[in-house]
Amino acid sequence: MLGAIVGDIVGSVYEWNNIKMKDFPLFRKDCFFTDDTVMTCAVAEAIMNGGQKDDFIDAMKKYGRLYPNADYGARFNAWLNSDNREPYNSFENGSAMRVSPCAWNMDCGFYARTGMWPSSRGLASLSAEVTHNHPEGIKGAMATADAIFLCRFYFGGYCREYEQPINDNPTECKRRIKDYIEQEYGYNLSQTLDEIRPNYRFNETCQETVPQAIIAFLESTDFEDAIRNAISLGGDSDTLAAITGSIAEAAYGIPDWIKDKAYSYLDDPLKDVVMRWENRIKAY
Repeated sequence: MLGAIVGDIVGSVYEWNNIKMKDFPLFRKDCFFTDDTVMTCAVAEAIMNGGQKDDFIDAMKKYGRLYPNADYGARFNAWLNSDNREPYNSFENGSAMRVSPCAWNMDCGFYARTGMWPSSRGLASLSAEVTHNHPEGIKGAMATADAIFLCRFYFGGYCREYEQPINDNPTECKRRIKDYIEQEYGYNLSQTLDEIRPNYRFNETCQETVPQAIIAFLESTDFEDAIRNAISLGGDSDTLAAITGSIAEAAYGIPDWIKDKAYSYLDDPLKDVVMRWENRIKAY
């Protein structure tokens, strides 16, 4: 989940001032965390509290109200501040930006042994459905979570019975992930960043954010490069980079200096969630 938080913080200053290049200061003094970070932490908290529907709703409303100025979308903000606990058929990219903890709750070993997706994969769908219950909203979250999980699987050296690990061949890892996402979700991942960048504009839908974020990862060489790829597209920069960062973390890990810098932008309650989550993943 820290990969999503890094992407959010780095992209925060470019959301309304797009920069269509990769050469920029990674962390500026005026960077800050936004709703992407807050809701990612909420999802992690919900899973740690049991991972049921009410846990997601309660955590999102709790953290949303703790951070009322985190730049939520208008409809989500109205939902946060009401007593309404029903979804509102959104297909905006909020479902994908916050989903990453769900993908780290899935057991790579189970998938290797059985060839079946872990039942905990359903958390990704549930985390979306509590607000973003439009098919495209759920699809965006699921595609992001699957990409993260498959990065953990392939880059982590897991393999099915009678197969060989391919973690020493990142090109092949990415090819398999790309093929799966295209076949399962119908996203076009064949465009290059150079083809997307000139005409790409601000868009808060999953349909126009998730594929671009995945491509930013597919063209990357390491974690930092993935974040720079995403920011360079423009558009909804913090959310694009949050989604890309969540995937890149699973493939490459995050350099310690980037982790430390990201932590410096968080307050104590959010740091506490991240640290408890990291400890849970290590124990898992």
